[in-house]
Amino acid sequence: MDRHSTLILSILLNALTTTFFSPVYAGTFDREFDITWGGGRGKVLNNGELLTLSLDRASGSGFQSKKEYLFGKIDMQIKLVPGNSAGTVTTYYLKSKGDTWDEIDFEFLDNLTGDPYVMHTNVYTQGKGDREQQFHLWFDPTADFHTYSVLWNHHHIVFLVDGIPIRQFKNLEHRRIPYPKMQPMRLYSSLWNADQWATRGGLVKTDWSKAPFTASYRNFRADACVSYTGKPSCPAGSPRWLSHRFDLTAENNMRVVQRKFMVYNYCTDSKRFPQGFPKECGIH
Repeated sequence: MDRHSTLILSILLNALTTTFFSPVYAGTFDREFDITWGGGRGKVLNNGELLTLSLDRASGSGFQSKKEYLFGKIDMQIKLVPGNSAGTVTTYYLKSKGDTWDEIDFEFLDNLTGDPYVMHTNVYTQGKGDREQQFHLWFDPTADFHTYSVLWNHHHIVFLVDGIPIRQFKNLEHRRIPYPKMQPMRLYSSLWNADQWATRGGLVKTDWSKAPFTASYRNFRADACVSYTGKPSCPAGSPRWLSHRFDLTAENNMRVVQRKFMVYNYCTDSKRFPQGFPKECGIH
């Protein structure tokens, strides 16, 4: 990262720390998650403090939360697949059930050694997505753990990386734009082969001689409303995330990050939307 980028992020981090950083209290993976597929390729280690997912030619692997959430501030520290991981995808997302599901996505499109990772984000409401934004990260996400977070309340959804907001999806129901607010979601993650499209549009295939590919997880925290039989139970008191909104300064700071690191925005892809951009694209 160049000196200018370092300065930008230093300024933003200092400004945003008091708003978004809070002490991390890790929920152990054996208590909070089930490994749902992979034939032993997903492992819970270190007395539940660490979880790893692996991918080889035969299969990938994945896990899901035991609980469902309806609004919250959810953090996970992830160390992505190192080395030549082109063709593989690591996902980390919230999703509800059914044909008209809601979903909040992080996907990490893995890379050739030395190339930047692409972090793909998306929001689905009532089964409709097509709201992709992609970013290059300002650090090597394979060298150490970094925190990837979702803040989700009645006002907006915020994607954060190490406490820095990179994307906001506002509740614009008053403009007849659906917003996820009724369907509880589980947290999911998976590591799988997607070399048909993941790296340079599928031009770079998975090099199976580098397998197994492994991603690691630690320090999960869900300060959230947990849904029991369809009724959410929220934390005691009034957590700050529940009423959080961006002020103008915070929105402007986020746009600085987007100008520097965003590499795709559905709201500027005129080829994809020849009849006009989605309605939310014109609302600030």
